[in-house]
Amino acid sequence: MKILVTGGAGFVGSHLVDALISAGHEVRVLDCLEPQVHGEGGARPEHLHPDAELRIGNVCDRAAVAEALEGVEAVFHQAAQVGVGQSMYEMARYVQDNSVGAAVVLEEVVRRREQIRKMIVASSMSIYGEGAYRDADGGIHHPGLRSEQDLAERRWDPLGPDGAALEAIPTREDKPLRPTSVYAVTKRDHEELFLSVGAAYGVPAVALRYFNIYGPRQALSNPYTGVMAIFASQLTNANAPFVFEDGLQTRDFIHVSDIVRANLLALERDEANGGIYNVATGRPTEIRDVARVLAERLGVDIAPELVGRYRAGDIRHCFADTTRAQRDLGFESAVSLADGLGDLVEWIRTQKAEDRVASAAAELERRGLTR
Repeated sequence: MKILVTGGAGFVGSHLVDALISAGHEVRVLDCLEPQVHGEGGARPEHLHPDAELRIGNVCDRAAVAEALEGVEAVFHQAAQVGVGQSMYEMARYVQDNSVGAAVVLEEVVRRREQIRKMIVASSMSIYGEGAYRDADGGIHHPGLRSEQDLAERRWDPLGPDGAALEAIPTREDKPLRPTSVYAVTKRDHEELFLSVGAAYGVPAVALRYFNIYGPRQALSNPYTGVMAIFASQLTNANAPFVFEDGLQTRDFIHVSDIVRANLLALERDEANGGIYNVATGRPTEIRDVARVLAERLGVDIAPELVGRYRAGDIRHCFADTTRAQRDLGFESAVSLADGLGDLVEWIRTQKAEDRVASAAAELERRGLTR
């Protein structure tokens, strides 16, 4: 097929482009080459597959989107401004590029609905807010944001309505959505826009909720990217990884190659049409352990700095129930964290990263977003 990948020069997008071309597809990329991710200058990234056709443009630019969709049979919508913290003070930019950009893409898809066979949209685990929990009696709970009083007193874990302790459990796709950042709201917009428009116009659509992705090509100098890249930037500059709260919060880390495989399965499997899927390993990992193991792999003796502070909107635990993806997509993660970290570290050693984390943290503090 002839396929359009929006954001196809970025971290996930470029790996997806590689896989699609290897599978024999003809791939066009629409990417604005965001300077915060790609650096200044707007040059074609070296990592972008040479056989990919690159169109430089923003998804909010209707003419650029229309031209990029010429002859296209399938669309992978990966384009988005990323960064939870930054989204809380650049709200208009995030909503414009993410939510409005998705709407522009969809309007142009609808004009070509006879030729478009499928759309796959990148969503995010951030739309859940807190993950799912269970009490001592087996009752399931979906807590909202932790109270300011609890956080101020450094009681980090959510409690049940009766004040009793809760156990974090895998989060299913049917959990109520409680996005806690502007970025998360726009990712919810992404999946709901694509699924509702696709259903209305008869264009099959699939939404993939990515959990915490890591791997080569993640922008190491972008202080609002994934936590693995942030820690790598700090460690390679001989700085301690900056860990909020007590470091015991957990996330579900998945290698970018597994994310790509889930996208290819979503393209191939008709039974996935109209579906929403967690793309994750189903295994929780403590943030402080990530910082420590990454330091060991990089060969630096630098312990994480557990700052005992928190960011507005942060959650405590979220890891995935992957049953639905296994059933409909035939997807299970294949890369262990140990193997994936080896792949990441090998790539990091070839890069030079500028550590901008301290300045980003100072900006959040200045705006009252850290306590």
